[in-house]
Amino acid sequence: MFSSRSINRQAGEDFVAQVFRDHGWAVTAAQEGQGPDLIVAQGAFRFAVEVKTVSEGRPDRVIPLLSQAILEAQAASVSLGDVLPLAVVCVEQAASSLLRHVESFVERYAIQVPIGIVSESGVRFFRGPALEALNQMLPEPARYAAHSTPQSVNLFSDLNQWMLKVLLARDVPDGLLQAPRQIYRTGAEFAQAAQVSAMSASRFLSQLRHEGFLDESSSQIVLVRREELFRRWRAAAMRTCPELPMRFLIKAPVLSQIQTHLNGKVDACLGLFAAADALSLGHVSGVPPYVYVPKLPRPDISEWPALVASAHERPDFILRQASFPQSTFRAAVDRNGVLACDAIQVWLDVANHPSRGAEQADFIYKKVMSPLVERQAG
Repeated sequence: MFSSRSINRQAGEDFVAQVFRDHGWAVTAAQEGQGPDLIVAQGAFRFAVEVKTVSEGRPDRVIPLLSQAILEAQAASVSLGDVLPLAVVCVEQAASSLLRHVESFVERYAIQVPIGIVSESGVRFFRGPALEALNQMLPEPARYAAHSTPQSVNLFSDLNQWMLKVLLARDVPDGLLQAPRQIYRTGAEFAQAAQVSAMSASRFLSQLRHEGFLDESSSQIVLVRREELFRRWRAAAMRTCPELPMRFLIKAPVLSQIQTHLNGKVDACLGLFAAADALSLGHVSGVPPYVYVPKLPRPDISEWPALVASAHERPDFILRQASFPQSTFRAAVDRNGVLACDAIQVWLDVANHPSRGAEQADFIYKKVMSPLVERQAG
């Protein structure tokens, strides 16, 4: 443990390393002056971790250090080529007000960069794929909870989109969305099922309630005004994604080669029209398949064998970096060992595609989204 009297860089790195080890992650410490502070790995996820330490948990002290850690982690990620960046700040105390400032900063300036705040007091706050399981929040004093006012948050952040899918899952036909399908009466039940922190769930539900998207007369957590919710969700998901056209070196059926490369992978999935086809919701043909990954590889280094980047010829398929990786990969559906984006994600993603995307989106809306609106009272 570290303290305000002896906090230093090495103590912070050791503390962060122990947090990951306690949750079953493999941790490698970098040699002095070489690479990121830590490399942590679990399953298919590997992160280049840059750690900063500060004794005072004040936003004006923490956020500049977090910014520096983000830049350094991104540089390390690019240098190594096969890891995601992760910026972590260690503090002695991490109040909920600090975490709100951090979330606001990340939402505005670093939405796609995984981050973490850890404290000696026990708070663990992480944002990023596979990191939510590390989260731990201390209970707020009861006298403050009764008078709290919802803090305005981005209702359609990456994690919040995943939580929306969890709330909708019971009304989505089997095989079109991978998520818990339960009835939730409390925020704690919902947080546990969605595998998010109690604090993240509480803020999300408070924002839904504040904007009138929860049924106040129900003893369960039920989404209402879904048509308006979907309209806003679709607008919020309109984001340009980095893409990389790819070609196979071996001349063989493209879809079978893609399925071979994706088989068993948990950090890659079919997207857009190819995912619609996999879910039996296809309506448009002739578009190269899309494959989502958490981070695009460098164009000169293919992480998959027998593949090359194709900047000038018609691609066999297109790698696309997921703008909302948690929502995309957590809800992805297994189709014979190959993951495909869920139906809601496909609807969001194809809507503005120039190749008859609006037509495909309308088809999915009629088949999947419109029935969700009709069942909102149930």
